[in-house]
Amino acid sequence: MTDSLPILAAVLAAGIAAGVLGFMLWRLRNRAHPSAATMDEHVRAQADAAKRLEAMIEILFKGQTQLAHTVNERLDSVSQRLGDSLEKTKLSTAENLQKLNERLAVIDNAQKNITELATQVTSLQGVLANKQTRGAFGQWRMEAIVADGLPKNCYEFQYTLSNKLRPDCVIFLPDKRPLVVDSKFPLEAVVAYRDAKGDDERRQAAARVRQDVTKHIGDIAEKYLIPGETEDTAFMFVPSDSIYAELQDGFDDLVQKAFRAKVVIVSPTILMLAIHVIQQIQNDERMREAAGQIQAEVGRLIDDVGRMHERVLKLQGHFNQANEDVRQIVISAEKVEKRGARIKDVEFEQEDSATAVITAPVRQLEAGE
Repeated sequence: MTDSLPILAAVLAAGIAAGVLGFMLWRLRNRAHPSAATMDEHVRAQADAAKRLEAMIEILFKGQTQLAHTVNERLDSVSQRLGDSLEKTKLSTAENLQKLNERLAVIDNAQKNITELATQVTSLQGVLANKQTRGAFGQWRMEAIVADGLPKNCYEFQYTLSNKLRPDCVIFLPDKRPLVVDSKFPLEAVVAYRDAKGDDERRQAAARVRQDVTKHIGDIAEKYLIPGETEDTAFMFVPSDSIYAELQDGFDDLVQKAFRAKVVIVSPTILMLAIHVIQQIQNDERMREAAGQIQAEVGRLIDDVGRMHERVLKLQGHFNQANEDVRQIVISAEKVEKRGARIKDVEFEQEDSATAVITAPVRQLEAGE
């Protein structure tokens, strides 16, 4: 804006000069019979106007040149800034595209994982849709819980009872009687109860659940509760905590019927807790079995401590006797030292004459010295 002011002033001055020159030419053209002096004056005025016009034209040319230079500089600056901006935009766009590609790769991996998970869920639904595969799934889950919580010598799968029947699992309690765990829960009726849409269909499914579960409770009590051989109670394993909750909420009569038949319905979580309690009972029983041995070992340890005390007393007597002997030796050494000092007092000195005289009186030693 500051650079364009001289240019505007030059243009304005040139316009004014052109107007003045035109006005003067008009006056000369319209004036009749001018005199020689007037003509000279007009010529001089015209020459001055021409010079001023030339000066204005020169100023205008310089202003145009300066304007062109300024415009070129401004265009170069704008072009440079635009180029820098485009370069920064290009780098930013490339960086954003790189980040976008990385995120798309993450999304692609997540999509693959979701697809694999959906495939696994579909396969799991296929497994649970079949009666045999559902039974195998429940048995596998029960075996995993038992194997994770107990030592190998405390349980056995497919254990043969005296009636030649083989329950899914038995757990050996401290009294050596097996606790039977059955994992063949009738899931078909529960699945039908869940999938029921109308009230009539739901009532029919509920009746089927009561019928199938009641029959299964009776089979467990009849087959696996053998007096004197097995425990008085057996476990009926339900492979799902949600199904167990539905039984507790909607089929309380079945739970009470199982309790009266001495069949306890357990979910995976309750089976884990029961196994933890059984493990603690087995540890306590092992401690009680080892109590006699521990008591005998403690008695022998006390005898060893008594003998060691006697030997320490004997050793203390030896030390006391040794101290007494050392004390007597010290007394004898002191006596010997005194006798040596007395002997040393008996000395012979040389006199100026060559004769030797006894300088200390001779004293007869007394007994005991």
